[in-house]
Amino acid sequence: MEKIAIAIGIIHIAASIALLNGLLTVFGQSKVACQAIESIARQPEAANDIRSIMFATLAMCETSGIYGLLIAIIMLFANPLVDKLLSLL
Repeated sequence: MEKIAIAIGIIHIAASIALLNGLLTVFGQSKVACQAIESIARQPEAANDIRSIMFATLAMCETSGIYGLLIAIIMLFANPLVDKLLSLL
């Protein structure tokens, strides 16, 4: 019984590290938006190009956060490595 508790604890720690990716994604997206607004303020004639690049970059940043969430959900609810982890403990 204690092996299962240790395995569940390790899985929860790994899932929280994967979710940390989502938290850090927010800071990256705010940096991208801040720099885009600053660039538009400096060069208003290039606003359309800067805006389109900003949205593409924000989409790429967001996929990183979604992948972290997906990995955390898989680790918590459908972890295929539980049997291996229990055999090691």
